[in-house]
Amino acid sequence: MADVDLAKWEPVIGLECHVQLATRSKLFSWAPTTFGAPPNTNVEPVSLGLPGVLPVPNRTAIDYAVRMGLATDCTIRRVSRFARKQYFYPDLPKGYQISQFDEPLCEHGRVRFPFAGTMHEVSLVRIHVEEDAGKSVHAGARSLVDFNRASVPLVEIVSAPDLRSAAEAAEYLRMVRRLVRYLGISDGNMDEGSMRCDANVSVRLRGEREYRPRTETKNVNSFKNVEAAIDHEIVRQVRLYERGQTVVQQTRLWDAERGVSAAMRSKEEAHDYRYFPEPDLPPLVIDDALLAASRAAIPELPLARRLRFSEGLGLSDYDAGVLTEERELADYFEAAVAAGADAKKAANWIQSELLRELNREGKRPAEAPVAPGALAELVRLIDDGTLSGKIAKDVFAKMYTSGEGARAIVEREGLLQVSDTVALEAACRKVVADHPKEAARLPENPKLMGFFVGQVMKATGGKANPPLVNQILKKVLDGG
Repeated sequence: MADVDLAKWEPVIGLECHVQLATRSKLFSWAPTTFGAPPNTNVEPVSLGLPGVLPVPNRTAIDYAVRMGLATDCTIRRVSRFARKQYFYPDLPKGYQISQFDEPLCEHGRVRFPFAGTMHEVSLVRIHVEEDAGKSVHAGARSLVDFNRASVPLVEIVSAPDLRSAAEAAEYLRMVRRLVRYLGISDGNMDEGSMRCDANVSVRLRGEREYRPRTETKNVNSFKNVEAAIDHEIVRQVRLYERGQTVVQQTRLWDAERGVSAAMRSKEEAHDYRYFPEPDLPPLVIDDALLAASRAAIPELPLARRLRFSEGLGLSDYDAGVLTEERELADYFEAAVAAGADAKKAANWIQSELLRELNREGKRPAEAPVAPGALAELVRLIDDGTLSGKIAKDVFAKMYTSGEGARAIVEREGLLQVSDTVALEAACRKVVADHPKEAARLPENPKLMGFFVGQVMKATGGKANPPLVNQILKKVLDGG
């Protein structure tokens, strides 16, 4: 990037995020939405657009869309409309897509998220409901079509052009994913296509107020790729302007392997799609009962929970962020604290021991062999001096593999921490006697106290009570 001066240019970024809703059936029919089914098996006459069939809206999909709107402070339009969006792809069986146009379900919301040490807020233009297209599979000189995804329910979350860097855009997208997963309306799996992003990017000289022509990079399917694609597009556009050329408003595709984008087609505007009200569907009416049910189904959201963990439970912002990344993990942590574990100590054990094992096995927190109450018991055994921290890690490993409680393992294997002052004093005196040179150097090198503590712990098989060892060693080394 040495050939461009990025400092004088300001990126202007807006994201269109398509999220597949976690319904069992499609948006307008009874066909299943199961991921990974054999090609063209999740189909029926409605999603295939066969003559004489009529769409019927999926109430659960509408409920899920309303939940997303409420969670992002949108205005919920009590009467909205579906529209036909005309475009012709081989994997779009009807030759048009049922979407929403000038009367979307949700409007004028916001997404708030921490980024670079401050709270950022991105305005939402709209959230609307639409059906997905199918999928073209290219094999050599042939192209095959799989209609399994045709008419799968989506919400499209359209942000205002409020983002100013690729890293900020990726963090915004992470918050959107957290929201849909907390709400239970989507799994947000980008590698399975449950969440996809179109990135609208333009650049302008810093201080300029007007927007310049933008490009849209389609269907980017990971946070890493979103960031890379946006950074690439920023540099590409700056290069064009600094060479005296112009940016053509167009749709582009991202090649993640090569790290470059390529022009796909000229960028369409609304009139290119020839929208008109869907004649086979009446206006979508959100009644009081549906709105109340959707509102009642919204849990404490990730940002509010993160602030509560840091301000109410005294966790660091980092710890609170890790623990609230997934709703299941936050639930696990809260259950451990409710069972009597100190919040900070529970957070440390979850992050250092539990997450390592879960990630290694690809398990979710709800599948953890160590229940929250069992982790709380382990933390309490350390607090009351029954277990040393070192032995506790061994006990946790046994708990994870066996599913047993901490106390049962400790009592069966004789792992109780040694707090007998007579026995510990004898061990301390022997260690000091065996290392006279280190004892003589201690006054000029106080860090040697750690050496003596380590030797006592080694002599007692790691079972000695560390605070008591420090106290007794100090007395012995002082000549007591």
